[in-house]
Amino acid sequence: MTRSQMLLAMQFTSGYGAEPGAWRLPGANPSSYTDMDQFVRYAQAAERGKIQLLFIADTPVLDVDLEEQAPHFPIDPLLVLTAIARETQRIGLVATASTTFNEPYTVARQFKALDVISHGRAGWNAVTTSDPAAAANFGSPIPPRAEKYERAHEAVQIVQALWGSWEKDAWVLDVEGKRFADTNKIQPVNLQGRHVASRGPLPIPPSEQGQPVIFQAGGGSYGLELAGHYANGVYANPMTIDDAIAQRGALRDAVKRAGRDPDEVKMFAGFMPTIAASRRAALDRRRFLDEPVDLRQRVRYLGAMIGLPLSHQQLDEPLSERQLADAAPSPHDARSARALEVAREGWTLRDVLAHGVIDYHPVVAGTATDVADHMQEWFEAGACDGFSLAIDGYHDGIDAFVDQVVPILQQRGLFHHDYEGPTLRESLGARDQYGLDPRVTETARS
Repeated sequence: MTRSQMLLAMQFTSGYGAEPGAWRLPGANPSSYTDMDQFVRYAQAAERGKIQLLFIADTPVLDVDLEEQAPHFPIDPLLVLTAIARETQRIGLVATASTTFNEPYTVARQFKALDVISHGRAGWNAVTTSDPAAAANFGSPIPPRAEKYERAHEAVQIVQALWGSWEKDAWVLDVEGKRFADTNKIQPVNLQGRHVASRGPLPIPPSEQGQPVIFQAGGGSYGLELAGHYANGVYANPMTIDDAIAQRGALRDAVKRAGRDPDEVKMFAGFMPTIAASRRAALDRRRFLDEPVDLRQRVRYLGAMIGLPLSHQQLDEPLSERQLADAAPSPHDARSARALEVAREGWTLRDVLAHGVIDYHPVVAGTATDVADHMQEWFEAGACDGFSLAIDGYHDGIDAFVDQVVPILQQRGLFHHDYEGPTLRESLGARDQYGLDPRVTETARS
């Protein structure tokens, strides 16, 4: 992997796509939520495109109205990825598990099992929990932020120590000598923190990459510190190139403070492409996908972003000349300037919203070339090391990205033509690590 080539992660949700109406796409399988064959087909399509990894975010709570919308998250991230692992060969498999309500031994065992099953393709997105509804499912309140992250540091260190509790050559499998393993090379970790502890060892040998790769998703100084100490991949949500450059710089500074090489940590910027034969066709697709959404609320929100009292009655009209003269982007929302820019192009409010101006990632609705141009601009500006792709509807959107956008990126020399090796660590160009990182533990002591 050269620095001139980007990394790509593909977000997996509940089996339908990133947009609320994805489960209703013509020809889509409405039962994808529980159909592992569908997940496998989507994963195989992503692997055909040489996407480096699949990523499943997770918040353990039902947070949508099931009357009209599908759940945001899969039935269980690790079980879904285990099903995918048996039907793929190279693509990485990364899942979220909270450090706030999971015990380190459970996380260590589950993720290392996935790593062994997938022959070294697993990654753990180590995050804290901030949703009170999710906390209620565990019968506990959300701890104070500082306490949450103190526990997170302890949890990650214990998990990594457990992953390394077998020495790499401990599994001898000496049939003639009747010796399964060298128990002198399998030792307890005996780690006790303020919040969590574990004796160990794990009953699992190393995988082909040794142990899973650590990812992190979460902003603020606490999240940066966690990522700086342990992560090789970080999911970020910048809305502009300048914001992305600043976030990437802050991340690299945090990595350096932790005693690690900043080049070891790759930042994936969230991105939501909608691909069609034209911009108009892409907007029509997004309008269909947004049908379950409360557009009245979105129009009001759009008005707040650009400083206007907008009404749902104007949904199918553009802003008037008077409104355009009075409009101004909110300094409190990084998406506001883009929203006003689109509105000034003369689109109706419905089409302005279809451009994704209030989505949680930047949106490009257009041709494959439009999508590739956006990615190239951000990447060559140093705004990210790659992208975390939130495909609008998996049924046909993954194939569209793989078959139309990936070849353009490859032709421009921006994306690789094949996997760098069989493991996720090799795909990321991540440093070899087994057990705790001695650089980080030394920094923690000093």
